Amino acid sequence: MKLILLSGWGVDRRIWQTLSEHWPSPVEPSAVEWPGYGDAPAPPTPTSIAALAKRMAPELPSDAVWVGWSLGGLLATALLDYLPPPNALLLLGAGSRFCSDAESDGGVRSDELASFKHAFHRDPVATWRHFLRWQAQGEPNAREAHRQLRAQLGETPHADTDTLAQGLMWLETLDNRALLANPPCPIRRLAGAHDPLLPSSTRQQALRLEAAGHCPMLSQPAPLAARLAEQATRALQEPR
Repeated sequence: MKLILLSGWGVDRRIWQTLSEHWPSPVEPSAVEWPGYGDAPAPPTPTSIAALAKRMAPELPSDAVWVGWSLGGLLATALLDYLPPPNALLLLGAGSRFCSDAESDGGVRSDELASFKHAFHRDPVATWRHFLRWQAQGEPNAREAHRQLRAQLGETPHADTDTLAQGLMWLETLDNRALLANPPCPIRRLAGAHDPLLPSSTRQQALRLEAAGHCPMLSQPAPLAARLAEQATRALQEPR
């Protein structure tokens, strides 16, 4: 069973390294980079989902299960309109949109994302570092999760400023409600029960990882690997 692992904003594929020794034997994981991350050439910016699909087509085979975390989940869902659908799609820490509709629902509001974008344009690296602290907040030991992120990713992002700005634009504008209402493949959702970036309504619709936030690959690597394998297996048994 092939799993294609897709990371989120400002974070390259090294985020998945913690799961490497925990995958059950039927799983063949492959963590791939989005354009502009790691060694993957950056796309021209601004770019479109259609252009992204063309670039990612060789990396996203249809005879696999795609696992999209955070922005990676939003993008993987959007790509279903442009690429042959996978056997299944697992969304980890991702819903139909990034920003929440109502303050009472928690998650990230539109005005908070707008403030974050303004801060990013003033100082991209400092804002990226702030985001690492932000997304670690829901873990049982937020300080340790942040330390792990910094140890994995270093002091600067492995993506250029234009690529990161494009990602923020996608966080602001992607709306996958129609796709998720009538998906072309089985879709399963997983979320940390204490994810500070997800609205409570999104967490309630997902299979929850109880002792985790937005980065369960740091705080709960073994349970996360097991849950992803389990949900992929179940999704593959659904009629298509």
